[in-house]
Amino acid sequence: MTTDHIDVLEGQLRECYGRVVYSHKTHEKCADILLERQGHIKLAQIIISAVVTGGIVSTFFDAGKVGATISAVLSTGLLALNAYTKNYDLGEIAQKHRQAGADLWIVREKYLSLLTDIRTGNVSLDSIRTRRDVLLDELHAVYVGAPSTNFKAYCRAQESLKKLEDMTFSDEEIDAFLPKELKRTSKRGGNDC
Repeated sequence: MTTDHIDVLEGQLRECYGRVVYSHKTHEKCADILLERQGHIKLAQIIISAVVTGGIVSTFFDAGKVGATISAVLSTGLLALNAYTKNYDLGEIAQKHRQAGADLWIVREKYLSLLTDIRTGNVSLDSIRTRRDVLLDELHAVYVGAPSTNFKAYCRAQESLKKLEDMTFSDEEIDAFLPKELKRTSKRGGNDC
């Protein structure tokens, strides 16, 4: 077992770790976006329903055609909004993103543990490869069952993680996610605050 072989495997695992960090955060942000959208839709449904009801009530007080026309237009809009929410359950999709995030979290932590084991030198090259392959299978299983994310969620995840590069990671970027004992870049001395 040479140091070069371990360095190559560690490099691959660090890259996978960085991707999982981003995927995990992107699924969380996707769920947030969907729940926010669902909240806006529900609020719009309540407001439109109230205005439609007011328009219908106004017809009883001689507002006649104007109230009925406004109520008919808004009622049609409400029907469209209700049909959208009937066929596209934002809460359910958000929950699937939350579940994907939770599943990715455990894979992320397993990558971190493997990187830690490599750094401490308590794991053989064959063991590293075996654990890597198991993690790739686990990751594949999560991705197969996960809903697709979108660019807006990725941008929010990227902002949240304070990184701007697209799925390529410098040592400094990955080091930002790792404990100081696992960092590759030079350790900063002095102030530990």
